[in-house]
Amino acid sequence: MLKNFAEMAEMVRSNPVKKRIVLACAHDEHSLEAVNGAVKEGIVEAVLVGKEEEIKALIKGNGFALEDAAIYNETDDVEAAKTAVRLINEGKGDFLMKGKMQTSDLLKQVVNKETGLNMGKVMSHVGLFEVPNYHKLVALTDGGMLLHPTLEQKVQIVENAVDSLRNMGYVTPKVAALCAAEKLNEKAPESVDAAALKEMNENGELKDCVVEGPISYDIALSKEIADFKGFESPVAGDADVLLVPNMAAGNFIGKSWVIQGGGRMTGLVVGAKAPIVLTSRGSGADEKFYSIVFAAAVSK
Repeated sequence: MLKNFAEMAEMVRSNPVKKRIVLACAHDEHSLEAVNGAVKEGIVEAVLVGKEEEIKALIKGNGFALEDAAIYNETDDVEAAKTAVRLINEGKGDFLMKGKMQTSDLLKQVVNKETGLNMGKVMSHVGLFEVPNYHKLVALTDGGMLLHPTLEQKVQIVENAVDSLRNMGYVTPKVAALCAAEKLNEKAPESVDAAALKEMNENGELKDCVVEGPISYDIALSKEIADFKGFESPVAGDADVLLVPNMAAGNFIGKSWVIQGGGRMTGLVVGAKAPIVLTSRGSGADEKFYSIVFAAAVSK
């Protein structure tokens, strides 16, 4: 169990084998700044793909500690994405980060059936949050990739999140399949799906985790409320992963934690051969840095 981002960073920093980040379209000051911070903290080693002259000028002009980083010159965004993906496949990098390019240009190369990183699985977004008044980090999925996941897709979303946490040292992550209420409602598809996921877990189809559902948000995060409502489950008040019924719900919860609740977030796209950092230009330095830390912790 990790209580906060600082503990996660210390865990990664203590690993003698440094993970290698491949930054696609690295000719971007904001992205280089985030990578530079992670390199200086001993979190990662950097591999930079993009316009070499611009990259070198940004490194020199900002005093970034990236003089020793490998640089692959690509002046076209699509070619930069292809090269970045190829480097991962060749074992020259451990995870990807999007630089100054369109997300679609990078993901198009990631999902390419011949040359990409697609493993035939659903790719999903896992947000990791520090939430005030909660005793540990909590993952939220999927708030960024799948609009209305089917039950079959939810199985893979859970597997992606569980695999990510297990790569970070968790043994049996606790998963809460969120619904409006903790009682099965046949008229609510998300409630039926949540019950099915719990049954799959109990039958051994969903492995290496404990799934509870349907379960309400308050019970998942508050043992006091769970006790008051008489809800008994190892997940109650101690969830590691919140599975939301659709992307909008995950988006709302995550943003409310950060904007109104004073929380902090980081996030990755998982389910491919390597984690992918897709922070936007509007993301703060803190989010970008800890997204790199999260990817380093998750990557094999």
